[in-house]
Amino acid sequence: MDKLKIIIIILLLVIFAITLTLLSLNNKTTTNFKIYVFNAGKADAILIENNNTYIMIDTGEEDLSTEILDYFKKNNITKLDYLIITHFDKDHVGSASSIIDNIEIDNVLQSNSPKDSEYYNNYINSLNNKNIEPITISGDKEYNIGDLKFIVNGPETIYDKNESNNSSLIVSLYYKNTSYLFMGDAENARIKDYLTNHNESYDFIKIPYHGNYLKRLEELLSVVNPKYAIITNSKKEGAEQDTLDLLEDNNIKYYLTSNGKIIITSDGNSININQ
Repeated sequence: MDKLKIIIIILLLVIFAITLTLLSLNNKTTTNFKIYVFNAGKADAILIENNNTYIMIDTGEEDLSTEILDYFKKNNITKLDYLIITHFDKDHVGSASSIIDNIEIDNVLQSNSPKDSEYYNNYINSLNNKNIEPITISGDKEYNIGDLKFIVNGPETIYDKNESNNSSLIVSLYYKNTSYLFMGDAENARIKDYLTNHNESYDFIKIPYHGNYLKRLEELLSVVNPKYAIITNSKKEGAEQDTLDLLEDNNIKYYLTSNGKIIITSDGNSININQ
């Protein structure tokens, strides 16, 4: 074999090796991380996806169950790793019984304030039928699954005022170098207590209580200092203008579910939001 052929073979092998390396690096940088925020009206239904990991925060009202289950079927989602019910108002737990009835769920995390309602009773009955024992969260509980870390904070008291909303679980989610905060329907007393022990900044926040203006909201945004925010609301029951003004004054780019579903993706360093 002459020298020219040897050189050609060596060059081809080098090119092949470089190609394999680039493909490997490309595979490592791609991600299936996504947060899908349903257009649920003035209600919360948020699905966090990462490869084959699925975490759902709240389930919207009862009439949203068909849309949620259709989304699961279309995307071949057969199991939730975690279902988090921030509190037991119908706009957060309404579809929970249907979801529990129709899909496998490994873990259910819940608030500490039961509610005497049809929706709560349906939720409990579905859990019992599936032999699922929910975990009631108090204080900070950390969970790790794949590339995701999340901390669920539950109230450590029973609130005299606005008990249901103030019982909201607050969820901090971390994907590589990006961070997300979901505030449920926390009102002033809950926000005050949360900020007493938490002063971390986040890239993204789900504004509490559907964009209703709260006197503690300015303090919350000052501490969290997010780049992006979403508000779960409807055309009929929109966010209060004082809340929107506060977001604009703080140069926070915000999205309203009243304008349609919201899809958040990330490579672990930057965040993209589409609506």
